Amino acid sequence: MKILAGWKRSFMTLALCAASAVSLGAHAEDQLAKVKQAGELVVGTEMQFAPFDFLENGQQAGFNKDLFAEVGKELGVKVRFIDLPWPSVLPGLEAGKFDMVGGPLTMTKARAERYAFSLPIADATDALLKRSNDTSIKMSGDISGKVVGAGKSSAQLEQLKTYIATLPKPPEVREYVDNNQAYADLAAGRISAVANSLTNIAYVAKQRPDTFAVVQPAFGAKVYFAYCMRKDADSKPLLDAFNAALVKLNKDGRLAALQKKWFGTAMDVPTTEPVLNY
Repeated sequence: MKILAGWKRSFMTLALCAASAVSLGAHAEDQLAKVKQAGELVVGTEMQFAPFDFLENGQQAGFNKDLFAEVGKELGVKVRFIDLPWPSVLPGLEAGKFDMVGGPLTMTKARAERYAFSLPIADATDALLKRSNDTSIKMSGDISGKVVGAGKSSAQLEQLKTYIATLPKPPEVREYVDNNQAYADLAAGRISAVANSLTNIAYVAKQRPDTFAVVQPAFGAKVYFAYCMRKDADSKPLLDAFNAALVKLNKDGRLAALQKKWFGTAMDVPTTEPVLNY
């Protein structure tokens, strides 16, 4: 009987150890492990944000597609993008519909409190796009009293609101879900300028120099573009692995090459987490 009781105790101990091991294994299944197991990194974005993400003949094109392809090689996984209207992208991340956001987003203090940012990948300083034949706007302050467009729920919109509050006669601001609609209204003369990142509007002006021109200098604070993930312990290993890949791309010149391809110039971005002043 003593032998039988001892055997039962040993069996129960082994069962408890096995259960604990399963529990610990499940806990160790962080976001990076899930991505590796699935062989796929799922990215939420809006494909109306050239030159980062846009549709060309119905197919995704842009900086993000090329950059994530390189990151995918470093992580050993494929990348799948989910195209959503921008106001739905961050809620989709929080709901766990994808692993990260490839917007990219402007890095701000407010967003950093809620989301985990990757290292910067481009300059996001806010500037104005005008019609190339509009001689009434020679500098940013000339939008005083006019009508200006900006992306709904964007950091560029918030920077614009801060800036125009300093003008003698703040312009009327129209908010757009789709940047292409804002550019169409600008070309048609329905608005006088569009506020967006210098990177974005420089690309637009480069594509259509007969229609658009960038107002120099930029009016916004020095800020960067980056990608973001959920701000939790499970996402931290994925963020670390993603950042390690970005550092490698920065050092071996692949990041600069993609910046030149899509932005027209290479941009000096930090390889450590920047101090957010905005």
